[in-house]
Amino acid sequence: MKNIAAVVLAAGKGTRMKSGIVKVLHSAAGRPMIAWPVDAARMVGAAPIVLVVGHQANAVSNTFRGAGDILCAMQEEQLGTGHAVACTRDALHGFRGTVLILCGDTPLLRGETLQELVDFHREQDAVLTVLTARMDEPHGYGRVVRDESGRVLAIVEQKDATPEQQAITEINSGIYCMESNFLFANVSSLSSNNAQNEFYLTDLLSIAVSKGLTCVARCIDDADEIMGVNDRGQLAEASRILRRRINQELMRSGVSLIDPEHTYIDYGVTVGHDTLIHPNCTIGGDTVIGSNCTIENSVTIDGCRIGNDCHIKAGSVLEGSELQADVSVGPMAHLRTGTVLQDHVKIGNFVETKKAVMGKGSKASHLTYLGDAEIGSDVNIGCGTITCNYDGVRKHRTIIGDGVFIGSDVQLVAPVTVGRNSLVAAGTTVTADVPPDSLAIARVPQVNKEGWRLKHK
Repeated sequence: MKNIAAVVLAAGKGTRMKSGIVKVLHSAAGRPMIAWPVDAARMVGAAPIVLVVGHQANAVSNTFRGAGDILCAMQEEQLGTGHAVACTRDALHGFRGTVLILCGDTPLLRGETLQELVDFHREQDAVLTVLTARMDEPHGYGRVVRDESGRVLAIVEQKDATPEQQAITEINSGIYCMESNFLFANVSSLSSNNAQNEFYLTDLLSIAVSKGLTCVARCIDDADEIMGVNDRGQLAEASRILRRRINQELMRSGVSLIDPEHTYIDYGVTVGHDTLIHPNCTIGGDTVIGSNCTIENSVTIDGCRIGNDCHIKAGSVLEGSELQADVSVGPMAHLRTGTVLQDHVKIGNFVETKKAVMGKGSKASHLTYLGDAEIGSDVNIGCGTITCNYDGVRKHRTIIGDGVFIGSDVQLVAPVTVGRNSLVAAGTTVTADVPPDSLAIARVPQVNKEGWRLKHK
């Protein structure tokens, strides 16, 4: 039986972010920073997971609305990590077992690392285990003090450390395993007699040592995992590492990335095998891309469903759209929310769509706007065509039947219907419905005034 709970510290504002948004809600590779350590806790079977909230408490708790494994504990005043954990006493009332204590600003922490920490903690029959790492430049981190035999004696915060202690390169990650009976028997007795006048959770280690209880440290090889995010630069670095992990996993699954370091794919994106993605693409928002697709350079895709064998050409922007199989888009096209392109549709350069459905085999090759439109199969939309869908008050729909040919520079003033197998001549402004199998022409007849230029020099 796992019998593990987790506490995630998320009450701080994060003043170094210089933001109106609380630190743990800043996005790291496409999701709130705090979601990463919460998921890591879930991977080891932790339940419940208690978020210690303070600044913007409602916004933090609403991030996990409906999640049955999440509880919240309010820390009205931020008086240190020890005080934060003490605030979870009621939420964890009746729990007996191992408590993981995590930080909400450590998005690089892996579930596998937490599992190793829990296993090590239990193998050692410890009451307290701290996750540590070694850093060449440990400034700002608490130092792990050991005796000559390697036994852990204490954790000393940077501001309280002597010069000799500051020379120690093994640092405290702020991530712990503790047995609940020890934790809640002692956390309320912590003192704030230190440089920051705060209640340090790290002092629990000294208490355990003084009582002759087993305290150990688990040193990990990858110090990146315990990197805390305190400012925008660190957030960018953490997101870079997360995206590198995402890209590596995609390549292991059969996706080709020409330049992984310059391909920006967020959490939640799935890509099918044998799809090729060129550099400088940004893909996010739970996008699903099928197999055998080609995504050319500098494409942006957000929240789309893209079928197999699609070709998205350079510079195109796709948002909230669905592409079925063998669809070609771009270059420099813009598909806005509500666009649905069925099999074999072609959208060319400088075409914009919004709430438009295009049937199988239809095409709009260049310089066209299609908004609030229902377009049938095997329709040709000529260059410069516009659906005039907004009358200044309301939006209206344009309906185009199967097999219609729309000539160049046509304006379709909605609401309007063009019947199947009709042809709309170039330069026409369509203001009335066109019956099936018809030719629609609505333009001023051409008048040639010979010699006019000679008379008006």
